[in-house]
Amino acid sequence: MDGLMDSKTQTIIDLFGRINAIPRCSKNEAAICQWLEQWAGDHGFPVRRDAAGNLVIDVPATPGYESAPLVVLQGHVDMVCEKRPDVAHDFTKDPITLVTDGDWLKADGTSLGADNGIAVALAMALATDDTIARPPMELLMTVDEETGLTGAMELKPGFVTGRILLNVDSEDEGVFTVGCAGGKDATLSLKLETSPVPEAWSFFRLAASSMQGGHSGIDIAKHRANANKILARALDHLRLHHDVRLVEVAGGTVHNAIPREAAAVFASPADVDALKALLAPLEQALRSEYRATEPGMRLTLTGEAPAAAATAVSPEQSRRIIDLIMALPTGVSEFSPDIDGLVETSNNLAVVKTTDGRLEVLSSQRSSVPSRLTGICRRVESIAGLAGAEISWDTGYPPWPPDMASPLLGRCKDVYRDTFNKTPVVEIIHAGLECAVIGSVYPGMDMISFGPTMENPHSPDERLYLPSVGNIWKFLVALLASFKE
Repeated sequence: MDGLMDSKTQTIIDLFGRINAIPRCSKNEAAICQWLEQWAGDHGFPVRRDAAGNLVIDVPATPGYESAPLVVLQGHVDMVCEKRPDVAHDFTKDPITLVTDGDWLKADGTSLGADNGIAVALAMALATDDTIARPPMELLMTVDEETGLTGAMELKPGFVTGRILLNVDSEDEGVFTVGCAGGKDATLSLKLETSPVPEAWSFFRLAASSMQGGHSGIDIAKHRANANKILARALDHLRLHHDVRLVEVAGGTVHNAIPREAAAVFASPADVDALKALLAPLEQALRSEYRATEPGMRLTLTGEAPAAAATAVSPEQSRRIIDLIMALPTGVSEFSPDIDGLVETSNNLAVVKTTDGRLEVLSSQRSSVPSRLTGICRRVESIAGLAGAEISWDTGYPPWPPDMASPLLGRCKDVYRDTFNKTPVVEIIHAGLECAVIGSVYPGMDMISFGPTMENPHSPDERLYLPSVGNIWKFLVALLASFKE
């Protein structure tokens, strides 16, 4: 494309830009849903909303397709809101700024939100294009997907009536996803025990920064550093030589993003030069370990002014907290024995923070094998118990077992071959998809997931490959036309 878009791709990106003008971080989707309801009303499409905020927009068939089966086109309206530390962006009110870089679309220092705003834009374009043939459609727009598939978990029988579902939330054009992992998140909590810091001690801020991050399912096997673990290693290294008493810790943002930044304030009797001298060889070793994936990784130590009341976490509990973060698993635990290269089980040490006198740690577990998921969850629970931390669990979400004999999969493969003269790839992924939950609510739903190519979702490096948007449009148009009876 060399930076030039065809007219249909331009239409879709224009719609995407309108979507991105509306703040829509997870759990803040009221404005985008209201805007979509207004759009549906302006086009005469009936719309309904459930108690969770999910929308279904009914789009009539084009002439000759009235008897075709009802097709559900599904995406989610929320996005992961990530930005670089030096970017002044308020996700509660500022629009996402789109930047075209050759054949790629990205944002200006923030996550792009193509995951999954591009699905919403494609659905809107399909519903309003009178030149295409399509069966009756339900546009299912779910909320709060990124924090645990919450909107999908709240779906009720009868809200959706179609039994053919096209999920436009995959990230490699030419690849059909037919199965995914299940997952469960744990929150560990530990009440902080504080006491005064000796007058001769100093306060410091240690930051682990400039890591790639990324999607905790899709990117978990790409040898990317977890900033929370890097920070813990640095603190552990320092405490081998000097007393370290924690004051506060903050790292990571959401359960499904690999942490890129983490920092701790601590007190120590050592001076800044001695601590920097200890950190220098560790930073060099870490850069060597991650030389292929984290060339920008940094450990930064600075002096910190003490608070008015110079207190810190007790020496014993500071050791326990560092041990806890060091011990919790993160990354790939098991690869599939049946499918080469497929991650079967993993963890993401997603968030570590001190708040309201407590340490809170969010650990996210995934597996395509229910017993393996139970096993890795029990491992996290055991570590929490050894550290004296309380633990609570979310409801989790199920895996999506693949159906290789699916009529929809067969249809999609045939249409793709006829449209592009090549065979698509069929895969199972380690990320969680709403298909798993939707299938459990609506038994018998025939489902498939696909989408345009994007890279580094859930991070400021997220970008969308524009030629693939046009290819997905062509595929969707041909697929919908194939349903005529």
